[in-house]
Amino acid sequence: MEHIKHILNQSWSLHTSSKWTKECPACGQCGVTALVIQEQFGGDIFKTKVGGSWHFYNSINGAVYDFTSEQFQEPIEYQNIPSSREEAFLDTNEEQYQHLRSAFFRNMNSISEET
Repeated sequence: MEHIKHILNQSWSLHTSSKWTKECPACGQCGVTALVIQEQFGGDIFKTKVGGSWHFYNSINGAVYDFTSEQFQEPIEYQNIPSSREEAFLDTNEEQYQHLRSAFFRNMNSISEET
């Protein structure tokens, strides 16, 4: 899944989260990323409280993947609370979702063509 993290780093932008910065590209990307990853790889969306807000991430085949954890200074205490696409969408919007979805698939396909 390390190559997925690389693809996400190439795909995140101000169009996918208004909190994005060059210094912290994962900032504000948790909900939209969980949605795109679930669409591509299946599995479930989980959530946990971080600093009073919900943080979304994925579980695929029983393994937990949090591609946006580096946005936090402190280690995350994962509660693994089952969530849903509807709830993760509350953390983003359709425009951000479609932008990340398109960028992710475009970058994934370009890497596949290189190999």
